[in-house]
Order: sequence, then C-alpha cells, then structure tokens
Amino acid sequence: MDKQVSSRSTKDKALRLNLDEKKYGTIVEIGAGQEVARNFFVAGAAAGTIAKTMSAYDMKFSDAIYGVQENGRYVSKQRVLAMMEQEFELVVERVGNVRSKGSRYFSYAATVAAKSFNRDNECHAWCGVAIQMYPGAIPSNIVVHVRMFDDNAEDQQQALGILGVNLIYAAYYYFENPNKIINSLTDNLRSNRIEIDSIEFQGPYFEDVDNCAQNIQLIRSWKTRAVMFRPDGSVAVPADMLYKKNVLTIRGSFKPVTNLNVDMIEQGQKAFSELQGVDASNTVLIAEISLNDPFGKDLNVSEKDLIERVRLLNLLGYNVMISDYTRYFSLRAYFRQFTNLQIGIVVGMINLKQIFNEDFYQGVEGGILEGFGKLFPDNTRLFVYPEKADDGELNSMDNVHIAQHLRYLYLHLVENGFIKGIDSSDPRLFDIFSRDILQQLGRGKGKWQEALPEGVADEIIKHKLFGYRG
Repeated sequence: MDKQVSSRSTKDKALRLNLDEKKYGTIVEIGAGQEVARNFFVAGAAAGTIAKTMSAYDMKFSDAIYGVQENGRYVSKQRVLAMMEQEFELVVERVGNVRSKGSRYFSYAATVAAKSFNRDNECHAWCGVAIQMYPGAIPSNIVVHVRMFDDNAEDQQQALGILGVNLIYAAYYYFENPNKIINSLTDNLRSNRIEIDSIEFQGPYFEDVDNCAQNIQLIRSWKTRAVMFRPDGSVAVPADMLYKKNVLTIRGSFKPVTNLNVDMIEQGQKAFSELQGVDASNTVLIAEISLNDPFGKDLNVSEKDLIERVRLLNLLGYNVMISDYTRYFSLRAYFRQFTNLQIGIVVGMINLKQIFNEDFYQGVEGGILEGFGKLFPDNTRLFVYPEKADDGELNSMDNVHIAQHLRYLYLHLVENGFIKGIDSSDPRLFDIFSRDILQQLGRGKGKWQEALPEGVADEIIKHKLFGYRG
C-alpha cells in the first residue's frame, strides 16, 4: 500500500543489526520458508545476531514445540504470541549468562498461510517481535497482521522476508516513535504487495501507546484502507470478523453518536433481519467512519477526535470501522473480499440523494451506471431512513426528488429490492443534529444530554470530550 521506499536497503538494515554485538535473538517462521532469516545470512556476519532459526512446518512438530492452540488455528495471533514468548525465554535462558551483560535479546516469529499450490486460499500472516528495549528488561512486543497480494508463494515469501527485517530493525532503532515504526514497515516493498490491517504494541515500554491511534496511522500511512475495532476497544482483523458473515453497516460522523443514529441502526437491523439467511448469530453490525468527504477530500480529522468517537460507539456495544473509502461501492467491495453473504448499508436521505448525484462519480469511467453496477451486483441493499423537510413534512424514499433522466433507474432499483425504505420509531428524533449538540457542549450540561443514548453524555462530561466545558 505504501509508496515510500527507504534510503536504507533491506541488506543494509540486516547488516547493521548483524554488526551490533548487543542485539541477539532467534527467528522462527512457519508456513512460508525462512526468508527473514535468509536476509540476515545474505547480509553477512549473521553469527553476531542470530542464535537460532527454525521452521516447525509440520503441524505435529509445531504443536509439540509451542503447544496446541485452543481454537486449532495455526495462522493466528495466539499462535505467533506463543512462538515469540517461548523463543524469547529460550534465548535468554541459554545464552543470558554467557553473553555480554549489555545484550538486548529479541525473538521474531511469523506464522503464514501463503499461496497454496492447488487452491485459491486467503494469503495472510501474523508476524511479531518480542524485544528488550534495554538490557535485562521485560520484553515488549509489536505484532502485525499482513495480507499478501502477490500471485505466487515465492514472491509472497520474499515480501514477508523484507517486512520481517523492517520490523526487527524498526523495533530496535525507532522504538521511541511508533508512527515511524509503522511508516517503515513497507520500506523497499513496491505498492500493493502487502496490506497491514492490524498492529498492536504490547508490554512495559509501550504502556503509553494508544493502539487505536496507531491503527488509524495504518490508514494515514497507506498500509491499509480500513481498520476495525471490537466493542471492547480491541483491534479486529477484518478477515476474522467478517468471514462468512452477513454485514450491516451505517456510515456517519458520530460526533457524538445520538439517539437518531441508534434508531437508524436499530431500524436497519430490523429490516436486514427479514432477509433470507440473516439472523443475529451470523450477522456483524459495523458503525463506519470515513476519513473523507463525499468527494474524496481528506477531512483531516485528528486521531484524538476519531478515538473519542470510537470509544463512545464501543460504549454502546458497536463494532467500529474507520476507512478512507468515499463511495459506497468501494465500501461494498471491501466487505465482499471477506464474505459472499448479505451486505446491508443504512443511509439517510442526504446519502441517497448523493448516490444519485452524477457529480459524485467524477473520475469513474462509466459514471453513475458503473457506480451502481459495482454497488448492487449481488446480495447488497440500501436501507433508507427518512428525514423531516424544512416545511415539517416527512421526506422518504417514496417522495425523494431524483433527476428526471434517472427516475427509471431509481424505480428499477426500488422494484427489485435493492433500495428499501425503513421507518423512524419516533418523529421527535428528526430534530436531533450532531452539529447543534457540539455547539451546546461548550456551554456545559444541558438539554443536549437527552438527545444522546444512555451513558454517552456521562462519558462526554467525565472526560470532557469534543470540547465539553463544565
């Protein structure tokens, strides 16, 4: 994803590490060869850095060494953490008393599902490094989830080899600057070879690092197009969250989340649940925040602002996705990478009008027709929530103004069930506007609190979010 290329080559990075006698550790890679270790050996003087390399490729061997994972998954975060922990303990136990007291030990681990010889599988990896930031320190970890897009295993292995060197190097030399660590992970890799859609900093040295903010940085630095957070605030891997799930999403600013937003979600859920094969057990609801305006311009929203929105949505039990997608058909294509089941998108009237605005498709070769072709090819529907017009009357999809030459296109989509109307549960909700609430926050407590879901106003007041003054 990243177009940046470091002035320091992969070989230079590996050699610098090899020549530093204070840095010493192990490299274990399962599922895609030994490319990280190979980079260190090719650079020369690897004996100064590498205590051991290993690939426990056979599942029985892997289980015997690292234990059996409860979920039975070998390419997982739990597995790579188990590998890192065990290998770090071993290197300290075996050489800690014979090497220099100034040594700073590390263990790098990767568990990979590379391109299979005879099937079209999801190609991804969990990679991590446990590292001492100073001699004798408890290790701190950096763990990333990577998707590979090269069309053959050899190129995927080569890309992961470069990533691994970048990760170890960054952990040692950029540890005081998490953003710089992230920016450097795709050094010396061409664009679109890999995607890093999750990163987590763990351990004593990273106690003050906000993992929510750092995952947003993945988007800012073009490592991925979207990141996800579970209701408990933890970072989610999209493939894990969305695999074989029906997906219902609603885009909003959620600054702050209001009772109107909640009603849109609930009414959308009610309509979505009526579709064939949709029930609570196989459906994921996601509140999505785009970093862009309707025409693709970056809104330059601060990470602090985004984190506040995410945490309030999490408080209500929602999964949250932050993306740099502008058009809904791009959002749909993103979800379709991970599931072939139903996709529902809840929109307001303003969004529906946007979708039928031909200016919205500038830069799309086929214009609005291409846009709709990409939005509605299979099992995708819009659920449209009404609004109150300036004259107090209700505007819904039944009386929306659509340009005359697009009217039949609109009727086609409605008649075939691609666009469905949903109702409001309470007409008083139409009088709630986030912009009005934001203005009132500067004046302290007030009637605005009634417009927010239970617990949200208390959280805003307690932590003085969004400029609250009390």
